[in-house]
Amino acid sequence: MPSRPDLETLAWASAAVRHVARTTNLLVAGRRHRIVGGDPRDRDALDALLGGLGARPASAAEPVDQLWCLGSPEASTAAVEDALVPGHAMVVVDAGRHQPAVDEDAFGPVAPVRPGVLGVPMTSDDLFLVSTGREPEDDPAAVARVRWARRWMPVARAVAAELRDSGLLRGTRIGVAMVLEPKTAVLSLLLRDAGAEVVVYAHADETDDAVADVLRRAGLTVHAESTATLARARELALAMLDTRPHVLLDDGSHLVRLAHQERPDLLPTMLGAAEETTSGLRPLRVMAARGALGIPVVAVNDARSKTLFDNRHGTGQSTVFAALDLVDGLPSASGHRVRPGGSAVVAGFGHVGEGVALVLRALGFAVTVAETDPVRALQARFAGHAVAPLVEAVRDADLVMSATGVRDTISLAVLRACAPDAVVAVAGGVDQEVALDDAVAAGAVRAGVGRKVDRFTFPDGHGVLVLDDGGCVNITAAEGNPVEVMDLSFAVQLGAVRMLLEHGDELPRAVVPIDPEVDEVTARAALAAFGTSAEPPVRPAAALPDREPDVRTHRFGDPS
Repeated sequence: MPSRPDLETLAWASAAVRHVARTTNLLVAGRRHRIVGGDPRDRDALDALLGGLGARPASAAEPVDQLWCLGSPEASTAAVEDALVPGHAMVVVDAGRHQPAVDEDAFGPVAPVRPGVLGVPMTSDDLFLVSTGREPEDDPAAVARVRWARRWMPVARAVAAELRDSGLLRGTRIGVAMVLEPKTAVLSLLLRDAGAEVVVYAHADETDDAVADVLRRAGLTVHAESTATLARARELALAMLDTRPHVLLDDGSHLVRLAHQERPDLLPTMLGAAEETTSGLRPLRVMAARGALGIPVVAVNDARSKTLFDNRHGTGQSTVFAALDLVDGLPSASGHRVRPGGSAVVAGFGHVGEGVALVLRALGFAVTVAETDPVRALQARFAGHAVAPLVEAVRDADLVMSATGVRDTISLAVLRACAPDAVVAVAGGVDQEVALDDAVAAGAVRAGVGRKVDRFTFPDGHGVLVLDDGGCVNITAAEGNPVEVMDLSFAVQLGAVRMLLEHGDELPRAVVPIDPEVDEVTARAALAAFGTSAEPPVRPAAALPDREPDVRTHRFGDPS
């Protein structure tokens, strides 16, 4: 068994993997990698980290998704030529620790395909180069980023093509109210291409203006401005609702709830909505229990092919990586506690908390979980994490991440209990998941110490660093979840659209589960995209014609 890497090597491997994820917006989990050249200790550390995040080494007979080059450029060129498979996309990573390990000129002219990623059209349309020693250019290159996201979304593309061929979307107006970044742009364009009229809204802190302009130039109506005040955001949201969409695709259920509050006359004309977050479904279920939900809402979040991947792997990777990227950008004078091999606390051990804890542990953190549900707390214990009450767990923690989606999780008492200069961040989240208003009311003074990082200092001198104003750190400080998991989530959203178009009039005015067939179709399409064959479905005996299931016991001989 390889020994644990030294902290310097662990920090190098962590920074390299995070750089590639940030530059490509691709997922680590589920990918096949090969590492060539370099110091064996560096290779072992990188291999262990990638494995901890859910990747695995490619066998000799398999195509390689990521080729990590650590040695000489000559050896790397030979490794690229050996691993390149026509029609299979491969990302080549120049991860030379002390000097470049890839000669980009060896493959012919290169061209940027998105910031930080070079394509090699003379060699292959499926070969991409990334260097961990080069920071991406500042140009947002929105069109290129949208094109890149579309490339890595084969499942959503396939489902949208079926909707297009069916003609179901013709004459349908769909409102998309989600984080406005390249992947959401792809979803909106796929819906447009399938025959729908698409209208888009996004909150100010969830709007990429360059991406919004791409959609406007494509002919879509977009109600989103990154500079919108609260009053302007309300105006934009109502303007989207006033287009009278037949279907709403929501994130956080803010537009669904606003329609009930401000545009109740719209509800009878709607087929329904789809909601893709845990925090968004909670208030809708309360409304349904009170008899106040006026439309069916498909619980996209509860689909297995969404929750088990988007929440666990996507949010886990993107939130932890985004938090550590912000910390890495702080000046040394900030005094933060986060170090390789340090300690972290995760509040909540649902699917998101499980993913956050998994990623933190892979990066070398000792993880303690705080969870109010005793069964989930026990699950965390069985996953190898320490478990403790939150107010106790944070006393010695370097990094505290909330993964509950519940207001006041990081309460005033928890903030006061945090170790001095601990870093606090939110994965997923709702407003005031970190009780910042209460902290200010208690006399805490806010001061900016870096990009999207504020120190809150209490009158007694105790201070903590809060990332991104307690917002969902992967959305407002990074590019959201990796493309591949959003491909799955948006494929489920498209399945929900089909459900509403075909059965909306029959569905109850409640939160309704996704059709299990949507999950199966999505997962099988994703397996095919990964180059994996699944077992064919087995038809239950009970479903076979003219056959009753035999429920009698045969343990004690054949029954008479």
